[in-house]
Amino acid sequence: MARKETSENPGRLKQIALTYRMTKKVDSKVGLVVAAVGIVTFGVLLAIGFWIDHPIYLGILGFLLAFLAMAIVFGRRAERAAFGQMEGQPGAAAAVLENVGRGWTTTPAVAMNRNQDVVHRAVGKAGIVLVGEGNPNRVKGLLAAEKKRMARIVADVPVHDIVVGDGEGQVPLKKLRTTLLKLPRVLPGPQVTTVNDRLRALGDLMSNMPIPKGPLPGKGMRMPKGR
Repeated sequence: MARKETSENPGRLKQIALTYRMTKKVDSKVGLVVAAVGIVTFGVLLAIGFWIDHPIYLGILGFLLAFLAMAIVFGRRAERAAFGQMEGQPGAAAAVLENVGRGWTTTPAVAMNRNQDVVHRAVGKAGIVLVGEGNPNRVKGLLAAEKKRMARIVADVPVHDIVVGDGEGQVPLKKLRTTLLKLPRVLPGPQVTTVNDRLRALGDLMSNMPIPKGPLPGKGMRMPKGR
């Protein structure tokens, strides 16, 4: 067990260091801000400790709270930096949906057009959430078509549609996760499983794509040209 813990700690430290370097590229003041939060938190608690004649007790408490405050601030700024890097990239909404948390099942790219506007699907206790990214006018058509396609098998399940963007009526990428978590929970766990099974039977964009029959061409072989 001790060997396992010592092997995991360097991995965690490397991950924190990597996250810090990535965040610093976008947020150059992250180190100063996090350090300032820690110093101020510790200083305030220590000052209170001297004032009430318990500097050791409040000093230890201040150290722990300072570490916690630094972790929270760093996490939020790192998350904001990550969203800033993902924003505008194809599939960014799917990446956010896949990290919403337990209780949600995400299926990326259930619908797409030739302009690469895409719709992703998430299923949870709030029902079905369709998230579109791309041109808002074209995405609305994709969302309507996907709703119509699903209506045959999940007509009794609430469906929410979201368009990711910074325009009116749209949800910014950085607020997508929060928006999903704020939706009212109306489905029990077993029904969520049933809905997922129904939608899985319906298929998605990748499973519905035609796959050519026969063996795949070997390495170095040329694909035959169409006549």
